[in-house]
Amino acid sequence: MAITVFIVEDEPMIIEVLKAYLEKSGYRVESAQNGKEGLTKIREGNPDFVILDLMLPDMPGEEICKQIRLTSDVPIMMLSAKSSEEDRIGGIVIGADDYVTKPFSPREVIVRLEAILRRTRTLNKMEIFSFNKKEIIIDFIKKEVLLNNETISLTPIEFNIITIMAKHPGRVFSRADLLQKIQEDSFFEGYERSIDVHIKNLRKKLEVNTKQPKYILTVFGMGYKFGGKRDVSYTL
Repeated sequence: MAITVFIVEDEPMIIEVLKAYLEKSGYRVESAQNGKEGLTKIREGNPDFVILDLMLPDMPGEEICKQIRLTSDVPIMMLSAKSSEEDRIGGIVIGADDYVTKPFSPREVIVRLEAILRRTRTLNKMEIFSFNKKEIIIDFIKKEVLLNNETISLTPIEFNIITIMAKHPGRVFSRADLLQKIQEDSFFEGYERSIDVHIKNLRKKLEVNTKQPKYILTVFGMGYKFGGKRDVSYTL
């Protein structure tokens, strides 16, 4: 089955150019020219990849990205005429996997898209993640977390939180993001501030110094992120 790429872009010419290159490369392409329609179709269709323009007529692309991230980890590539470092960093922080500035080369978009898909497929196949030279190991099959080769006793909610964050080191997750994803994976019912309690408990179990954590990090005014460095070479 062909991989589906969904393009949210208000310029028909850009859609047509990208569609031609993508279909030539074997991808199935769907599109929308405004944010509201795009968000609805993405939720209904569950595409494999999203190319998202930031400057849309009805709503900011950044808001669409945030909404997608509440329910999906689908790879997102942002397109924008905004080229400052702050804009690029901001796009990655809210959940984008890549940020391409206009004007762009369609061939470069394809190459970047395929690199992201290769990476995400590899992550999905991995059963064990290791960080900081095996200091922390997460076993998804056994649902265990080891710290310096010692098994750490975590509640199911705590395990869900750390695995959600550890799959995307450096990505900032708001309380709403984490709450939504936990509720997808279990019958947990809570409220956003309850996430703070679980984060506090995780720090007690994983951090040597809870006041200066290196794994469960706070991004003030935004949420939390995982600070471990993945050991790329260590997979089973």
